[in-house]
Amino acid sequence: MPVVVVTDSSSCLPLSVAGHYAIRTVPLHLSADGVDYRDGVDEVPENLVTTPGVNTSGANPHELGEAFEEAVAASDGAGVVAVHISRKLSGTWGAARLAAEKFSGRVRVVDSRSVGLAVGFAAIAAAQAAADGADRDRVYEAAIRQAATLDSMFCVSTLDNLRASGRISAAGKMLGSALSIKPILHMVDGTMTLKERHRTFSKAIAKLKDGALESAGGRAVTLGVQHCEAPELAAEVADDLRKRLKVLTSSIIVEISPVLGCHVGPGAVGVVIGTHLDPIEGIPGN
Repeated sequence: MPVVVVTDSSSCLPLSVAGHYAIRTVPLHLSADGVDYRDGVDEVPENLVTTPGVNTSGANPHELGEAFEEAVAASDGAGVVAVHISRKLSGTWGAARLAAEKFSGRVRVVDSRSVGLAVGFAAIAAAQAAADGADRDRVYEAAIRQAATLDSMFCVSTLDNLRASGRISAAGKMLGSALSIKPILHMVDGTMTLKERHRTFSKAIAKLKDGALESAGGRAVTLGVQHCEAPELAAEVADDLRKRLKVLTSSIIVEISPVLGCHVGPGAVGVVIGTHLDPIEGIPGN
């Protein structure tokens, strides 16, 4: 059996893609009015993304331990590589490291240093390596290499959710109280930072696409477009980039999970540029 790959629901992988690569997903959590919702498992109320006071939390050591135990058994001795959301954004990586301790090195844990579909790309890279027969260490290295070369940017239409969640503290100081400013946020070493700021959302989206093209630099790349309740805009961004990117191995559009949606807010659109990925199998509609 090949090495088994585990990730968390922040990866935003469609079920068809995760299923094709046999990637196992552990849910993150949302809580509101005393009710706990497992991201990607439980039915989440439609308005929860815009509901004040919603709390989010990572996967805990117990549920990660259960997932690792099942994955280790399924690997038939090959072992497990777990790819998780940045340790600077969630406690999931730390919980995974704690849970992995009881498996005597059979589980290796990767800090993707990112969030959203960028986590998914790192997990796919690991799964592709596993499918090619790589051992646990080489699968781990494939995930690390992909995570290190990913470029992930997000354009948000409102700062309200990010301010409320505390995920924009550093960028917030630079933006001051200018709530009308439309920022482009950039994942840098596991932290969400301010890349650019614009006065209109349309200008910010245009610059987001320019940034993706600059990141690609004429190389063969994998394109990911992710959004929160903005499918038409995400499709427009993806269509434009597909035409302008020189060499595209594959592309995918996903709606981000409710846990992430609570932080970036409705209308947000992001772009992920990945390298070192074979064409992704199982993309819906392909």
